[in-house]
Amino acid sequence: MITHRVRAALLAASLLLTGCGGGAAASPDRKAPDPATTAAAPSTPAPEAAAQTVPQQLPGLGPKTRSAVPASARQVVVVTGRGRDSPLSEAVLYRRTGTGWQPGPAWPAHNALRGWTDHHLSGDLRSPIGVYGLTDAGGRLPDPGTRLPYDRSTGGFRSPGTGFEGESLAGSFDYVIAIDYNRKPGTSPLDWTRPLGAERGGGIWIHIDHGGPTHGCVSIAEPHMRELLRALDPALHPVVVMGDHASLAR
Repeated sequence: MITHRVRAALLAASLLLTGCGGGAAASPDRKAPDPATTAAAPSTPAPEAAAQTVPQQLPGLGPKTRSAVPASARQVVVVTGRGRDSPLSEAVLYRRTGTGWQPGPAWPAHNALRGWTDHHLSGDLRSPIGVYGLTDAGGRLPDPGTRLPYDRSTGGFRSPGTGFEGESLAGSFDYVIAIDYNRKPGTSPLDWTRPLGAERGGGIWIHIDHGGPTHGCVSIAEPHMRELLRALDPALHPVVVMGDHASLAR
């Protein structure tokens, strides 16, 4: 029987030149958003709600976490893990309105196999806790209508092999959104630039869920991934706030 340690090592090797903790050279066919094709992209989905039910502050975030959210951010993806060592989490997209933070639906999500950390290191199989920009996207499939710069690469966004629970990783990187942890914003998700150094890891993305824990990324189902890509608007300065519930409440 293959142990989690052996399987983790195999997965880390297979992802070294892709994402979710790895990296690669930028793809040459990266494109900027085309106003002619993206101007009609739908706005952030928001359910009907009375003004008094819209939270004035992002739910579940303590003062330390809230203070790290830029004042310019009008879209925030809050990814809340079940526990410090759990790979299970939930993602909600909030949009700031005149009456407060309007929530979208709650989406089931996965994070890294061993949970979360305040000091992410390459290969630790934990997702980094913090507040990070969402500036760039890409994937193996054509642009689904996002307003983020989108880098399509059929060769760069490879997801070979199987996950920690034996599930296929095929299609996991059909769509990805780069999380601006230890990367250079404004570049392809495949860019290998690591401002904090290679030992601090990188290639942390939001990508399509494959039904199991990730190497360091956050994953959601494909329909939700498409919805998120279409909703995010660079003009609203989107960020992700991610971590286990106890850490986010600090």
